[in-house]
Amino acid sequence: MLDKKNKEKIIKKFGTHEKDTGSPQVQIAILTEEVKELTEHLQKHKKDHSSRRGLLKKIGERKKLLKYLMKEDEKAFKDLAKKLNLKIAKKIEEEEMKKQELEKIMEEKEKISQEEKEGKEEEENN
Repeated sequence: MLDKKNKEKIIKKFGTHEKDTGSPQVQIAILTEEVKELTEHLQKHKKDHSSRRGLLKKIGERKKLLKYLMKEDEKAFKDLAKKLNLKIAKKIEEEEMKKQELEKIMEEKEKISQEEKEGKEEEENN
């Protein structure tokens, strides 16, 4: 469980305005911090099944909120994922890199095909 000071710091860091406590960004950030704490606890106390259940509930809730945020505001989702250093942020970056590489390849192929067409037109004109 987070203490009041840590929660206030998270709210200030991820809040959209001064009194923001309920936005998805803040809720996700708080849940992420709680997940980290519970993970550390469970590494020490491996047989604490009730805490494990709580951890799984928090992960599920965070997943729902992330899905909602991605649907509503994709840019905010990407920024939050990068700030919180979530695994999904790394996947998003990899996908964007692949997309950019594919776009470059497609542009190169398009240039080559245009050059071939121009070459054929010149041959026909001669």
